Formats: sequence, structure tokens, C-alpha cells
Amino acid sequence: MNASAPERQDASPDGAWTLVFLAWLIASASTLGALFLSQVMDIAPCVLCWYQRIFMFPLVFILAAGLFPFDTRLVRYALPLTVVGWMIALFHVLVVAGIVPENIRPCAQGIPCKDQPIEWFGFLTIPSLSLIAFSLIGLLLISTHFKASK
Repeated sequence: MNASAPERQDASPDGAWTLVFLAWLIASASTLGALFLSQVMDIAPCVLCWYQRIFMFPLVFILAAGLFPFDTRLVRYALPLTVVGWMIALFHVLVVAGIVPENIRPCAQGIPCKDQPIEWFGFLTIPSLSLIAFSLIGLLLISTHFKASK
């Protein structure tokens, strides 16, 4: 084999396709959940929720496009969206927890970011669900990268 030949990107290493499919399922469930909360339950999203949606919604299409045919390069497109979305979700969780000082909170007008209309099991809020989703997608994409590079 020629050392300068490009590596085949559509070869599906064992389990890498499954990892991307799981990441797609999480992104799809998160997107549908966000749309359900805003459109069906009439819970208006705050500014930070909108920013998280901006980074979650495209993942549904990017991950799906990378599955058929399988393309390991999708990690380089999906991971930056995931990391930025994760950072926004973490900031939102810190705002809800009261750790972020009042003077740097982004939701000065409109829907307050600190107020949470949903709290399941006494600790699961919308921002924490978003943080969990971005964390799982990020871990699956990193695992995909290492599995595909074998």
C-alpha cells in the first residue's frame, strides 16, 4: 500500500458506526424534547436555551449524514459543535445553581435563565439534561475517533 494514499473514510471500523448512531439518537431525542417543551408544553426558552439549541439541532443532520455511508471525518464537524454546546450548558447549570455572579448573567431581559419550570427527581432541570446530552454525545464522538483510528 502506498504511504501517501488517502485512508479510506467510508470503512466502518467495528463499533464506530454504532457509537455515531447512539450519538445521533441522543441528539435526536434532545431536539425532539426541546421542541416538545416549547411547542407542546408552551415553555418559552431563555437565551441560554436558544444558544444550546443552536449547537444541538445541527448535530441531528451532521451525524445522520455521516452514517450513510459511514464517514469517520464527521467527528471533526460534530465535535466542535458538541464542545461549544457543552460549555454553554455548563454555564447555564452554573447560572441555575447560583454560582455565576449576577453581573455576568446573560438573561437580563426576557425569560430568566435561573428560573426552571421543570425539575425532575429534585435535581434534573432542562440545563442539566442538556449538559448530560452534550457530554454523552462528546464521549461517543471521542470514542468513535479512537475506534476509527485503529
